[in-house]
Amino acid sequence: MAMFAVMLTYIEDKDRIAQVRPAHRDHLKRQFDAGKLYHAGPFTDDSGGMAIYTADSEAEVRAILAEDPFTTEGIITEATVKGWELVFNAAEPGT
Repeated sequence: MAMFAVMLTYIEDKDRIAQVRPAHRDHLKRQFDAGKLYHAGPFTDDSGGMAIYTADSEAEVRAILAEDPFTTEGIITEATVKGWELVFNAAEPGT
């Protein structure tokens, strides 16, 4: 299983983002519970967000993103997915 960093850019309509966010977070929670989502959160200016996924391939991560309400409802305007390697982990010192 590989790790992937995902950088997302959102639309500028903060009200629309807030409207869709509960469904988006439900989707993220399902991915977390399934062991696919490692970390996730929005940027403090709400211009986008970042997530770390574990998956077999970039295609699998993109399939997960395609089902996200932020994608289906047009909140995400750009998604960059890159393979990522964990070197330091504050939650697990010594990794």
